[in-house]
Order: sequence, then structure tokens, then C-alpha cells
Amino acid sequence: MRSRTRPHLPAGRFPLPLVVPAALAVAFLLLPLAGILARTPWSSLPARLASPAVKEALSLSLTVSTGALALSLALGVPLAWLLARTHFRGKALVRCLVLLPMVLPPTVAGVALLQGYGRQGVAGQLLDAWLGVSLPFTTGGAVLAATFVAMPFLVISLEGTLSALDARYEETATSLGASPLRVFRTITLPMTAPGLVAGAALCWARALGEFGATITFAGNLPGETQTLPLQVYLLLQDDPEGATALSLVLLAAATAVLVLLRGNWTGRRPVRTPRPAPHDPADPAGSTPPEPAAPPPAHPHHTPQPLRTTVTGAVTAALDAAPGTTIAVVGPNGAGKSTLLRALLGLTDRATTPATAPPHRRRAAWVPQDGALFPHLTAVANTAYGLRAQGVPKARAHATARQWLESLGIGPDLAGRRPGRLSGGQAQRVALARALAAGPRLLLLDEPLTALDQTTRAHVRHTLRTHLAAFPGVCLLVTHDPVEAVSLADHVLVLEDGRVTQYATPAELTRRPRSPWVARMLGDNAWEAEAAGDGTLALTTGATLRTADAPAGAAPGLAVVPPHAVSLHATAPKGAGPRTVWHGTVREITAQGGRLRTLVAAEPHGTPLVAEVTPAAAAGLGLTEGATVWASIKTTEVRFVTS
Repeated sequence: MRSRTRPHLPAGRFPLPLVVPAALAVAFLLLPLAGILARTPWSSLPARLASPAVKEALSLSLTVSTGALALSLALGVPLAWLLARTHFRGKALVRCLVLLPMVLPPTVAGVALLQGYGRQGVAGQLLDAWLGVSLPFTTGGAVLAATFVAMPFLVISLEGTLSALDARYEETATSLGASPLRVFRTITLPMTAPGLVAGAALCWARALGEFGATITFAGNLPGETQTLPLQVYLLLQDDPEGATALSLVLLAAATAVLVLLRGNWTGRRPVRTPRPAPHDPADPAGSTPPEPAAPPPAHPHHTPQPLRTTVTGAVTAALDAAPGTTIAVVGPNGAGKSTLLRALLGLTDRATTPATAPPHRRRAAWVPQDGALFPHLTAVANTAYGLRAQGVPKARAHATARQWLESLGIGPDLAGRRPGRLSGGQAQRVALARALAAGPRLLLLDEPLTALDQTTRAHVRHTLRTHLAAFPGVCLLVTHDPVEAVSLADHVLVLEDGRVTQYATPAELTRRPRSPWVARMLGDNAWEAEAAGDGTLALTTGATLRTADAPAGAAPGLAVVPPHAVSLHATAPKGAGPRTVWHGTVREITAQGGRLRTLVAAEPHGTPLVAEVTPAAAAGLGLTEGATVWASIKTTEVRFVTS
């Protein structure tokens, strides 16, 4: 995640109309606190704090605030998770209820507690009748009052942190076989620990200083409910200096909490994904990758199974693949490729499958685009996560994980590193090892090589090809790269607008593309066309094209022309055999390898046409964006693929 710097004005350029009221606001807040420091009886402070009454009140305050924190953690953490991670009717009302104690007057909060948990309250009568428990005017009542006003600080802080946590970490853990509770315990809580600590600290500090709800609901009984704030209230009448001394204690406690939090009041700072090391001596860019070793044997209890299922909803597809099959899923942006994977994982309601098993029991391991390695775990612990979720003892799981890492070129010197200390290629191989080690029947790779540079991508592709060849299950590989689709897959599934437009082997796909997008993905020009039976193709753009490959009769299909078969001319060409000649304007020139791909908008219909020329030819023609050219296509170079 890219770090953001906060904007700052240079010194001397602060807007005066804003600085003056801001300074007044600081003074307004500071003066009362400074007054406590100025009026504290420093000479008698140790004796006052050592008195039995103060010790008793301080001990009770610590008991009440700690009890309130424990109760807030038990109830507030699950509530924060529900608010951040689920959608349900009445969610806005629940969040309003959480925030309400923060804005209620303290005495109103106390009255509300009396009406709810007092002896004659809605729940208080039941507690008294069933359990013989009466909360008002007891230490338990003080804990309840403190929890009521302090728990919202924990819930709001943790909800903000949970909302900032990328859900892919939890979803990846689920795909590895971890139950929801295990995911929460081993992934969610460790990764949101800063927000949890911040919320817990604020909750404890607020409970420590609670006064109004406590005195209204629990009273002010020495040794029972008289906490430090309540004693301050009593001392104000007879001993103002004593009240100031005890106020200093509470002020110091609150200040210490805020200083320790270092500005993280709400926990809404985004949970940052560790950025992979750009360069690592153990994996230098441009070096020869380690030769992939043979993968460890498959899990003895995991028998390879075919994939036979249907997906309906935003994506409609029927999948039938034998064990050991790799299917590349391709399509334009928004075609539904990632939705298809998430439907197979059971992680979306936009598309569904007939499977009824919960996501963590589907044995469908997922590798997201950036790998989503758990940042708080080492490479070996990441790799062993799926095995541990399946109940494999730690020692055996880590031993198997090391075998998988070594088979993917991650040696012992890297196995103990966390993701932030791995290069991009290393992290991607660890993510693949983690998925394979879990023994899935279905391996789902969502553009696993997209974030890598060209050199690293070639290395990881080589490793991936070796392991996919030995993978006993079915693999679905989402990619935008035709090289990956052709070189890694046995079949290619083409999705367009959520529907399957073609399912074929790479060779068949190359030979007979079924849609313009497929042909363009493979690098060719393609247009939907209608054959007239006389060698003429009528394109849907309004242009016409001559071919020697047209059927004898009328038929719909696809006109395909490779870019290298398009010749560009400065003037209208003459002779040189039958061909189609279009007049057009150069719209874009891009370099690809040692040639230039030139996009021409043919007139008068604006038919897009891509031609490949050498740099020397481009210089001779004076090709620039906006230049006028003539494009010619030999009839023998035009292929017509019937629908």
C-alpha cells in the first residue's frame, strides 16, 4: 500500500484568521488542566495519596475499570467484528446504540441503567427473581455502569481497524481450511492488534474516570462503589486541596494512556500490507532462478477429484474438468473472472454453485493477485497455515512446509523471514507453496504474476509451470496475459459479460477464435462479419473486406487479420494483386519488441486496424499520431472463422 504524506504549509505561511482561534482553542483546553497543576498541594501530596481512604478508592477504581475492560472485550470485540464484516438489517440502528452512551448525559445513563438493571428494572426483576442478584449499590453495579459508558470507545476503535483490514487475508485463510473462529483468532486479531490495544486503552481510561452513571446507578458507598472520581466529588465540599490532588492522579493516568497511544485514538489507520523488498541478494533480479525440485507427495487422505459444477448469477458457467487439468480463465475487465473464483470459494452472493459445504470445507485454495501472505507470520508459518488448520501437529506441518518451500526455490535462509523481507518473486512462490501444501482439490490463482516485473514473472512462470504439471487437482488460472494462458493451461475458458463465449484448448483457441476479444487478446485484428458468398465480408463497422477464405454461401463469423499482414503506405497503393485498401488516420503508436504497433482509424467508418511495422519503415513513412496513411490487406491473409 502506498504511503501518504500529510500536506504541511511552510513556516510563516499560516493563515492568520485560522491561527488565532486555533490558539484560543488550545488555551481554552489547556488552562483548566494547568490550573490543576498550579493548585496541587505538592508538599502534602505523598501523604494525601498514602491515606487509607485514597488507597481504598484507588484500588476500587482499578478493580472497576479492569472489570469494565474485561466485560467490554468479551462483548465489544464480537460486536465490532459484526459491524465491520457483516451486513444485516438494522445495522445502522445497532451502530447508533453503540454511540449513544458516548453522547448521553452521565446522569441520564445512570437513570437508564436503573430502569434496565435496577431492582424494578426490565431485566433487574428477572435477575433478582431467577438468580437472586441485585446490581444497584454494589461493586458489580459500578462495573456495569463503567462498561456501559466505556465499551463504545473499544467498539468504535476496533471497528475502524477491522474496516481498514483487507478482507482478502481472512478469505485466503478460509480457503486454506481455517474455520471462522480460527481465522478470527489467528489472522484477524493479530493483524488488528494496534486498533484493539488503542480501543482497550481508551476503554480502560474512560472507565477509570467514570462518575455520573456510577453515582446514579451504584451510589457512593465507601469500599463498595466509591471510586476515585466519586471521592473527588466528596472532597470538593470539605477539602478542595485533597480533591485537586486526586484529580492530578486521574489526569496523569489519562495523559499516560494518550501518550502511549501516540495519536492512534480511533484505530482507523489502515492496516498496511508489507511492501515486498525491491531487491534481495538471495533473489537478485536477472539471475537464473533455482531449478524447481520435485514437489512433496500429495496428502495421503486427499484423493484427486474432478471438477463438475455450475455457476449461476452474475456469472454463468458449467465446469467439467478431470484431475490434473489446468484451465486459464480470460476475458475483458468486468467479465466476471474474479467473481467466478469467489463463487467456487463460496465467498460471494453475486454468483453461486450447488455446493452446500461452508467455504473452509471446500478444499479450494486461493492465491490472490499479491499473494496476501499473512504479514505477522514467517514464510514457513504461512506455508504451514493450511496444514495447521486441518489439525496437523505443528512440527510435522512445518516440516512439510519446508519441503514445499524448498521445492519452489525458497531455502532455509528465507523460510524464517516475514513477507516484508521477501522480494516480489519470493513472496509469490511462498503464496503458491502455501496453497499447494494445504492439499486442495481445486487451486484458484487470481492473476498471480501481475504484480511482478518481466524478469521475475518469467522466473515464477517457469516454477509455476513445473508444479502445475504435477498438481493432482484442478487449477483455474485467471490471467490477462495470453502467454500465460497458452503456456500454462490445458484449456482456456473465455468469459465476456459473465457468460462463456469459448472453451477450447490453446491450439484451438489460436486457430479458431470465437469472438473479436479473443482474437485481439492473441494479437490479431478481428471484426464480426457477414460473408456474402462472393469473397466479400461485410463488417459490422460498415466497412468491407475481401478474402480468399470465405465460405461458398452467406454465413456470419469473424474476420481475422494478423497485424504483420497489414501494410501501410503514404499514398494509395496500386497493383500488386487483389487486396483491400483503406484510407485512415494514425491514432496511436506503441513499441512492442523490435517493431511498432500502429493503430489506424480507417475512414469513413472508423474501423480500428492495427499494423506492425519496423522502426525504419515508420521513419520512412513519417508515421506520427494524426498522420494520414493508406492500409492494404492481401486477401490471402484474411481468415474467416464461422460462428
